Amino acid sequence: MGIFGKIANALKKTKEGVSHKMRLLFAKNKLGNEFYDELEEILISSDVSVATAEEVVEQVKEEAIGNKVKDEQFVTDLLKDILEDTLNEAEIPQITYPCVIMFVGVNGVGKTTTIGKVANYFVRQKKSVTVAAADTFRAAASDQLSVWADRAKVRIVKHEEGSDPAAVIFDAVSSAKAKGTDVVLVDTAGRLHVKENLMNELKKMDRVVEREYAQAAFYKFLVLDATTGQNAISQARVFDEAVELDGIVLTKLDGTAKGGFVFSLCGELGIPVVFAGVGEKMDDLEPFDAEQFVEGFF
Repeated sequence: MGIFGKIANALKKTKEGVSHKMRLLFAKNKLGNEFYDELEEILISSDVSVATAEEVVEQVKEEAIGNKVKDEQFVTDLLKDILEDTLNEAEIPQITYPCVIMFVGVNGVGKTTTIGKVANYFVRQKKSVTVAAADTFRAAASDQLSVWADRAKVRIVKHEEGSDPAAVIFDAVSSAKAKGTDVVLVDTAGRLHVKENLMNELKKMDRVVEREYAQAAFYKFLVLDATTGQNAISQARVFDEAVELDGIVLTKLDGTAKGGFVFSLCGELGIPVVFAGVGEKMDDLEPFDAEQFVEGFF
């Protein structure tokens, strides 16, 4: 199954809901103010933020009125184009090597599992990978990461539980420099995005990488649970302020019946989605593609 197949299948619940509402809307309403108000409501009910929904619908309205169009297919295609453009406002970073990717996020979003899948992705790209177990607080976190590292057949650097996370990162990047490793993936402890001391700790780890491995490209990815809905936007905003995010990895895309918050992440915050988790298996991680996401959404 190709990328489109996996993402489309993962968005099946979303597509069924949105498509049904769109059909009902076109069946009862001619294009007019009432139509556009209801279109806005459909987007908001799919977890698109109010601000993004208003902006998107206003663009659809202006274009349709300008072209004197009342055709359902034209309006649907126009909506898809505008939503795709919204996603593309946030440019996905082109990863260069050597690189360090630090994964951040709240508890329970699936960071450790995601790192295992990302490690497997880079191995399939013929890159050498080391993972750094810098979540030294959660019991057995490094053991869990070790399992995923073993599955992906990559090296792991870890310390004892309770160790300084920055020390783990220091050892991992020192090892990567010595061995000429292409990719270092850093697991971090899940943290509430409202806890200032935990966010400051992230900044410390950030500084260690920039100081000790300045020649490597450094990316910070936020792992977000796709079932979180619009709360994901506030999470992204706070983490972005703390460490200047380069991208987002969506997990559990196959578990959400909405998913519209992705448009707001890209359009309002300018943070691109880099990968999407579409299942439980090791290779159920796909590079994000705006066109395919929109096609899967409707």
